[in-house]
Amino acid sequence: MSNLLVGGVETFSAVDFPGKLAAVVFLQGCPWRCPFCYNTDLQQIGRPTDFLWDKFLEFLDTRRGKLDAVVFSGGEPLVQEDLAAAMREVREKGFEVGLHTGGYRPPKLAEVLPLVDWIGFDVKAPFEEKRYAEVTKTNHLKEVLKSLDMILSSGKDFECRTTCDPRLLTCADLRQMAEALHAKGVKKYFLQKYRPVPSDTVTTDSACENLLTDSELLEYLQTHFAEFEVRK
Repeated sequence: MSNLLVGGVETFSAVDFPGKLAAVVFLQGCPWRCPFCYNTDLQQIGRPTDFLWDKFLEFLDTRRGKLDAVVFSGGEPLVQEDLAAAMREVREKGFEVGLHTGGYRPPKLAEVLPLVDWIGFDVKAPFEEKRYAEVTKTNHLKEVLKSLDMILSSGKDFECRTTCDPRLLTCADLRQMAEALHAKGVKKYFLQKYRPVPSDTVTTDSACENLLTDSELLEYLQTHFAEFEVRK
């Protein structure tokens, strides 16, 4: 049995795996420190928790026929060494597997990719080392790009999405990001409205909205991606 470090569980979700009813497992550990992160309590790995993986597996036994999938989210799931083992246990129980990741660790992604049915890939900033470091406070852009290429080559169903924090991104940035993703062959791209985290007492709702209403940007996204929407 895998020794997964779980920070929390959502027992029912209709939005974390497109077209599927899923349970979401939020894993501990993330090497990045994005200012818009809603799950900062999951950044540290090894914190005491009441959520035990074996108990979650017992819960899944009661959800057959009611849930379709289990999504591994975080934090950053690729941090954890036992991720592949946990995914195998989920598949053995008859559930599909989803993965939310920023792609920072390509070797671990390569290990789990054959076990995954769908991936939500978080794109943080334009693909420039300085810009990615400004958002994540780390230098993992090469790993991010390698992971994205790996997913594209795999043929797995996936989407890219970006949290549109107006403190960090402009409409020009989003256009640049979209052009790069389109050039790589990404078909599904979604913009997610930023909702200020508790530490952000400055950003207004109108600033968040304005970033998502630029007509030229929206026209480009609608015409260059098979699937696009603004998620609020």
